Amino acid sequence: MSDDLPPARAAIDATHDPALRCWVAGADGHADFPIQNLPFGLFTPPGESTPRGGVAIGDSILDLAAAAAAGLFTGAAEQAAAAASGQTLNALMALGAGPRRALRARLSAILAEGSADRDKAAPCLHDAVGCVLHLPARIGDYTDFYVGIHHATNIGKVFRPDNPLLPNYKYVPIGYHGRASSVRVSGTAVRRPLGQLKAPEADAPRFAPCERLDYELELGVWIGPGNTLGQPIPVAEAEAHVAGYCLLNDWSARDIQAWEYQPLGPFLAKNFGSTLSPWVVTPEALAPFRMAQPARPEGDPAPLPYLLDQADQNGGAFGMALEVLIQTAQMREQGLPPHRLALSDTRHMYWTVAQMVAHHTSNGCDLNPGDLLGSGTISAPGPEGVGSLLEATRGGREPIALPSGETRRFLEDGDEIILQARARKDGAAGIGFGECRARILPAA
Repeated sequence: MSDDLPPARAAIDATHDPALRCWVAGADGHADFPIQNLPFGLFTPPGESTPRGGVAIGDSILDLAAAAAAGLFTGAAEQAAAAASGQTLNALMALGAGPRRALRARLSAILAEGSADRDKAAPCLHDAVGCVLHLPARIGDYTDFYVGIHHATNIGKVFRPDNPLLPNYKYVPIGYHGRASSVRVSGTAVRRPLGQLKAPEADAPRFAPCERLDYELELGVWIGPGNTLGQPIPVAEAEAHVAGYCLLNDWSARDIQAWEYQPLGPFLAKNFGSTLSPWVVTPEALAPFRMAQPARPEGDPAPLPYLLDQADQNGGAFGMALEVLIQTAQMREQGLPPHRLALSDTRHMYWTVAQMVAHHTSNGCDLNPGDLLGSGTISAPGPEGVGSLLEATRGGREPIALPSGETRRFLEDGDEIILQARARKDGAAGIGFGECRARILPAA
C-alpha cells in the first residue's frame, strides 16, 4: 500500500453498531437510510436553486454546509464537509478515505440519540420529499463492465447456443467506454431512442424508434482519488480509489445494438441514456456486508497475477439483494403497485470491484474523481433473478405476464422501471440505496 493511502478496506467500528439509535424521526429501522448508512448526495431545498451536499438520514437530508456553518465539524471532518458543500461531490471524492471516514464518524456522533449537538443540527435538516436530488458528481468518464457471468452466459445462449461465453471472458474483466453526457439521476424520464433496425429477413436496415428497449440491473461504482497517467493501480490498492456505490440502469436498445455492434461494440444502442440512484453509499457503510469472492467453478482459470490479491479474494465481494420492479401506465391507472421482475444479488459478480479498477488502469489509463464504473448486468443463476428482459423473455420469444393482464417482451412507452438494493445480514443494521427509477417516453 502506498504511503499516502489509508488502509483500502474500511473496518467495522462504532458507526456500524446495530444498537445505535438516531434522534431524527423515522431514521431508526429505515429501510434504506438508518444512522448506520449515512450516504452522501447533492440536493436543492424547496425554494432554492443551488445544489449543495447533504447526507440522507431516514426521510430527511442533513445540509452539510449549514452544519459546517453551525460549527459542528473540526479537523479532517471539517475538511471533508467543506469539500462536500459545493455543487458537486467531486472534491469530496478526491480527498479519499481518511477525511471521508472522519466525516462519517462525526456525523454518526452528531445524529446519535442523546447527542449534545442535536439543537445545533436539527435546523440543518430538510424533509427529503420536498427536495430535488441531483447527480452526485460531474462524471468525466463512464466505463461499463460485464462482470455478471450469469447474464453473460444467458445473453451468449441467445446468440451462440453452443458457445455462450467467449474464450476471453474468464481471463479479462470485459468492459467498454460509455457516454457520460447522457447519464441522468433517478426520476428523469428516458426517451425511446431512434436508430437503424434490421430484421434478419430484410435486405437493408430502416431508421425507426427502437422496438426492443430493455433495462439492465447494475451496480455503479464512483471513483475517488485517481491515478497518474501511465501508473497502474495495483489490485491490492484498488479499493482505496473507490468513493462509493450506487444503482445503475444502463438502458439498452437491443435491436439497434444487434445491427451496429459488429465490429466495434456498443454505440447508439447504449449512449441515449443511463439512470443512477442519487445517493453515494460509502465503502464504510458496506463494511459489514463484505464477503469472500465466491470460488470459481472447477476448471476455470485463476486470475492473472496482476488481478489476484488474496485479501481481495477473502473480502472483496458484497452480499446485497438487487431488485427490479415495473409499473406500466395501465398498472398506475388500475392502482396496482409495482411488480417485481427480478431479484438478484451482487455476489453473482465474476470479478470484484478491485479487479475492475486494477484492470482498467493496468495499461496506464488514468481514472479521476467522479468517474463512473458500471458492473454490467448482474443476474442470478435462476430465471427469477435475471437482470434484463432480453434474458427474462429469451430474446423476446417468451413474453412475461403482469398483474394488470398485460404482457411484455420488451419495454413500452409509459413503463417505469425501478431498481432497489438492500444489504441485510444477521448482527448488522440493514441499509439500502434508495430508488433508481425512470419512465419511458415516446420517441421524438
